[in-house]
Amino acid sequence: MGRLGLTAQDLDAILVTHEHGDHVGGVPSLARRERLPVYLTWGTYSALSAAAFGEAPIHLIDVQRGIEVSGFGVEPIAVPHDAREPVQFVIESGQSRLGVLTDLGHGTPHIARTFCRLTALVLECNHDEAMLASGTYPPSLKRRISGPYGHLSNTAAATILASLDQSRLARVVAAHLSEQNNRPDLAAAALLGLGGLEERLLMIADQEGGFDWCAA
Repeated sequence: MGRLGLTAQDLDAILVTHEHGDHVGGVPSLARRERLPVYLTWGTYSALSAAAFGEAPIHLIDVQRGIEVSGFGVEPIAVPHDAREPVQFVIESGQSRLGVLTDLGHGTPHIARTFCRLTALVLECNHDEAMLASGTYPPSLKRRISGPYGHLSNTAAATILASLDQSRLARVVAAHLSEQNNRPDLAAAALLGLGGLEERLLMIADQEGGFDWCAA
């Protein structure tokens, strides 16, 4: 946030996708300190310590209903992932419609229907299948990552992208790339090839720095 010129005081709310540590690790302390509203499913909330949130307002998400957060329409989308009640989000304002789709094991017809008419998409490209198979992870972790409730391979991400209506897409950001089991050029090749994406629309999120503000 500091690199992008923001502080915690600029936040209006926190949207939580699921309870895994790399997604929720700092949320309770930040929300408690800044009294920030936190939006999450009951399954995610039940997996966390309620006391850790202190007096921060907690809003439980119903995946059957959209919500409004600071003037933005937010649609929670249920996804297949090995968590209690994981969701991803479509966030809408005016003519702009952003999809955030990371941490899922495979695409579903529901995802294809709900991630429609997007102007921008943040899409998980977690691993290259060959790199994961030949890498140093233990077999149990490889099975978890590549399984139907794990993470998207480059091929799976590209397949999902190809199933979406790309007529309004102005930006796709490939995200959640594994440092050990993927490379930016492999993710790009899949999205531009099998995914059918135009090269000018693609960005790759950096492991350390994320990505900068961009117009969509």
